[in-house]
Amino acid sequence: MITIHSNETDTKNIYKLMIGTIVPRPIAFVSTVSNDGINNLAPFSFFMGVSASPPTLAISIAKKGFVGNYKDTNKNILDTNEFVVNIVTENIANAMNLTAGEFAPEIDEFKISKLTPIQSKFVKPKRVKESPINMECKLMQVIEIGNPTTTNLIIGEIICFHIEENIFENFRIDIEKLKPIARLAGNSYCKVNDIFELTR
Repeated sequence: MITIHSNETDTKNIYKLMIGTIVPRPIAFVSTVSNDGINNLAPFSFFMGVSASPPTLAISIAKKGFVGNYKDTNKNILDTNEFVVNIVTENIANAMNLTAGEFAPEIDEFKISKLTPIQSKFVKPKRVKESPINMECKLMQVIEIGNPTTTNLIIGEIICFHIEENIFENFRIDIEKLKPIARLAGNSYCKVNDIFELTR
């Protein structure tokens, strides 16, 4: 058994350990809009549900290299207090991957990925039409991590769900029809194709 002390290990290596051990991770495909009206779309796998009352989720957005500037997603959320989380499925995996690059703020990743922006109901950021689940969110809280800050934990309230009818029944999601993908380490992803149940 190898023991690794976090405070004696380079941040890049700690990151490698975390993305290799906290697996599989769901992907928040986050759409935002700038104050200038430019759409932004980017994936984040440090993502989780927080509470059902109120319905809340959290996304972790680190500075570039943990010391540089924040990504456009972070700036847009702080500027507008709004964002949409779109669920990534097998059919949009390649398009999602195209948006993971570093693009200038004036670049619209919807155009890069050829995904379709559609109007949200309560927030300004567009939803991804090709994603079967979209969650419109309002910013609730930002928790700064690190001293100096390296990461923002973005906590948002889900104010509206959009769900395709064919995967929805009695407030349950049919995972086999949804076909979500999850992030592993490096460039690796996985499909949900081997489901089992445990009675409790």
